[in-house]
Amino acid sequence: MDLVLCHTTADFDALGAAVGLCVLRPGSRIVLTGGCHPTVRDFLALHRDEYPLIERRSVNPQQIRSISIVDASGRDRLGKAAEWLDLPHLSEIAVFDHHLQADLDIPATFTQIEAVGASTTLIVEKLKNQAENSDTPFSLLPSEATVMALGIHVDTGSLTFEGATARDAIALAWLMEQGASLGVIAEYVEPGLSPQLQDLLREALNNFRSETLHGYSVAWVLLSTEAYVPGLSSLASRLLDLTETDALLLGNVYKFGENENNRNIDRESPVSNRLTIIGRSRIEGTNLSELFKPFGGGGHARAASLATRDVDPLLTLNQLADELKAQIPHPPTAHELMSSPVRSIRPETSVGEAHRILLRYGHSGLSVVDADDRLAGIISRRDIDIALHHGFSHAPVKGYMSPQLKTIAPDTLLPEIESLMVTYDIGRLPVLENGQLVGIVTRTDVLRELHQQKARDRGSNAELSYCAVPESVEQLLRSRISPELWQLLSIAANIAQNRRWQLYIVGGAVRDLLLATDDTLALTDIDLVVDGKCGSDDSGAGVELASSLQKLYPESRLDVHGQFQTAALLWHKDSAFGSLWVDIATARTEFYPYPAANPEVEASSIRQDLYRRDFTINALAVRLGVPRSGELLDFFCGLLDLESKQIRVLHANSFIEDPTRIYRAVRFAVRLGFEIEPQTEGYIRNALASGIYYRIQGENGRAPALETRLKSELKYILQAPYWKVALQMLGDLQALRCIHPTLELDRELWRQLRLLDRCLQGRKKEGSATDSVTDVTDVSRKKAEGRRQKAEGRRQKAEDRDNSQFPIPNSQFPIPNSQFPIINIPDWQMRLEVLIAYLAPEYRGKVAANLQLPADSIKRLEVLEAGKNQLAENLPKCELPSQLVLLLRNYELPVLIAIALKSPRSARRQIWEYLTKWANVEPPLNGNDLKALGYKPGPGFKRMLDDLLAAKLDGDLGDRAAAISFLAQRYPQT
Repeated sequence: MDLVLCHTTADFDALGAAVGLCVLRPGSRIVLTGGCHPTVRDFLALHRDEYPLIERRSVNPQQIRSISIVDASGRDRLGKAAEWLDLPHLSEIAVFDHHLQADLDIPATFTQIEAVGASTTLIVEKLKNQAENSDTPFSLLPSEATVMALGIHVDTGSLTFEGATARDAIALAWLMEQGASLGVIAEYVEPGLSPQLQDLLREALNNFRSETLHGYSVAWVLLSTEAYVPGLSSLASRLLDLTETDALLLGNVYKFGENENNRNIDRESPVSNRLTIIGRSRIEGTNLSELFKPFGGGGHARAASLATRDVDPLLTLNQLADELKAQIPHPPTAHELMSSPVRSIRPETSVGEAHRILLRYGHSGLSVVDADDRLAGIISRRDIDIALHHGFSHAPVKGYMSPQLKTIAPDTLLPEIESLMVTYDIGRLPVLENGQLVGIVTRTDVLRELHQQKARDRGSNAELSYCAVPESVEQLLRSRISPELWQLLSIAANIAQNRRWQLYIVGGAVRDLLLATDDTLALTDIDLVVDGKCGSDDSGAGVELASSLQKLYPESRLDVHGQFQTAALLWHKDSAFGSLWVDIATARTEFYPYPAANPEVEASSIRQDLYRRDFTINALAVRLGVPRSGELLDFFCGLLDLESKQIRVLHANSFIEDPTRIYRAVRFAVRLGFEIEPQTEGYIRNALASGIYYRIQGENGRAPALETRLKSELKYILQAPYWKVALQMLGDLQALRCIHPTLELDRELWRQLRLLDRCLQGRKKEGSATDSVTDVTDVSRKKAEGRRQKAEGRRQKAEDRDNSQFPIPNSQFPIPNSQFPIINIPDWQMRLEVLIAYLAPEYRGKVAANLQLPADSIKRLEVLEAGKNQLAENLPKCELPSQLVLLLRNYELPVLIAIALKSPRSARRQIWEYLTKWANVEPPLNGNDLKALGYKPGPGFKRMLDDLLAAKLDGDLGDRAAAISFLAQRYPQT
């Protein structure tokens, strides 16, 4: 374990430097050795989960490998943690500080103590150097850049203190480039006030008035001075912070002479009252600039000012305060923010089992409920870690949970929720209704909502956002879909709202809506997700909503898949909807018991439902229904990736859990014209290089993701018009190893695929007359395949079925004399068989069976090598066309094509010649002709017809008369 120690009463400089060191040294953990500054404490109350903090009591000294100390060089500043410095097994003790006069009494193996304004600057310089000299893209998370920028701001007085240097300014500028949030910095940096402003601050604190509305506090105060006072904006900001007010109007009235700016002031010049008002607001939906505009003022939505004269100061200020209060929107409630259902355990559950549940679902805490499902307590990951550290994995959680809880109701407003979290340093608040646990609001939920409020405010565009700006897309959606479809979605939203559910349109439909350039968006597949608990039965809210809709739309067909709590409504050639598939699912989370397994799904929240998806651009959702209809949910910065045209995975283990996502990444990248994000590509290569898929197949006997799900992805790619580009990208990634560890796209395999494509293109020209029939068959097969895919777990989502608009007809050569029926194989399957046929013969049948190809396909691949060897021996003996035809007509068309692709040019030429020149030749006489000539039907007919065909092929027969003469000589009648 590598530790980074902050000094006791840690300030932002210590915390920022520690976070930076953890970026430089991945895997390191931060220890606050003895509390922290109150401002830092408030900051961590909201942002603790974003940094690798660990409590001192949770550290096992014997597991410490190295120690780094930041912003301190004396043992006395490290509290009890200083004892760790004497451990004999430490590999390194490093010190990073900017206090040159401090005595160094730490047995350091490395020191960097330099005259800069902040210790954080030393670490930022190392990060900047690493970024500039790295071969791979490097960037900080906005949360990391922000806390480091805070460290420099606070310790240098925002570059105004005497010890500030140019190095600090350069480091701060680089952090701003990396995404440091100016809004967060402004919230926690404390600028100084002049003596005059300090006096006015005391007067303002004694006289200000405040009122609470919708959970927000609004304050206003009027100060009177002899003259204009500069710096009132700083005073307003300080007053806003000290009073913890959400909005403030600070007025200042003073005397102003008409000639005051003139050097020769006329003592008799008239004097008037001037009123200056400074406005500050943290409330989403308020706009101070609009509020002040009638008085000639202006600014930003959250920060504005006005200056006017000859008005009643107090009346004007009170009037503006009333108008500001009228602007305040109703804030979100706990019901809108909470996650539901809540993962809960019983008090008797062991600590070890609770730890397993946390690991499985990625939660940071669990609710503990009694036998009546009433909340008994909450146990956090921190509590469990400490219990495990002391060896109590077998103990029940009731001994470690927190029973004294702060709870909230569904109608509790966001400001009150935020206040409870900060005041009591609570990471999660249970939501109770009638004594029952109905949801939970986490620190992450609050942070996300606060950020979205800032992002939605157009006045905050100067700030760097943590993520793309969520906007309402209701009008965009409504304008691009048919009125009938919009009405269907509105009815569904109303049904959900009446049951206190949240309804969302998710996935590919949202992605395509945001990417669409046409005014009309033709949606044939829509995915809806219901976030809510169904009280009637165990089928799930999605199924109940679908059933209710089907009663209103009886012309639709209802398909229910209770195991996955999903249902689908289908319209076929409907006058209003055409052919439409609406999939309605209960919000779910999923867990993969082992790599490449089928996931286990459970009801969960919309965030967890989106987190289980493949890529950020497919993890977008639009809320349907009031009060926030049209709100775009973008938890994972999918909008930024759409704008950047990149495919980015949601978490590092995504491809380990489901290797078919590798193929989906390539398919989306090629189809949309996007790039696979570099780190995502790294995850792909790491997953493939690990050999985990082949190892899992050996250990478990099978890997479901590498069976029908992989075949489905291969089908989507190999039937698409862009299959060549996609296959080359898969080859570059070495992703064909998912089919078999030895399969790679080398020059020879690519040559065979191109030869096949030439064959298929030529065949389509020859068989154009049958294309329309094949298209109908292909469409029917696709519909059946789509229904089967739905039943298998809805793994292939609706947005991917749009490849079906590119059917490639698979007409066949007419070879009427073949002894075997010609099977109509789609082009994608022929391409797949060529890939599999490139493997060693002993692997082909096993791989085809693993992909669950049809039995005839498996058989072809198993006998391919024997057929190739037979033709290699016999083709050179064929000197006459008749010998060639009589040999090759015994082979199925796909087998002949596969053999040709793998054969030398001479053999390939003979097979092509047979297919294009001789296969359609027929005997000059048929069976009816033979009967008319007096021959008796029987086995001899075949020999006679074969001889006739051979003679015609070899040029020995001309017209019908010659054929009759030929028969008379060869088969005289007695």
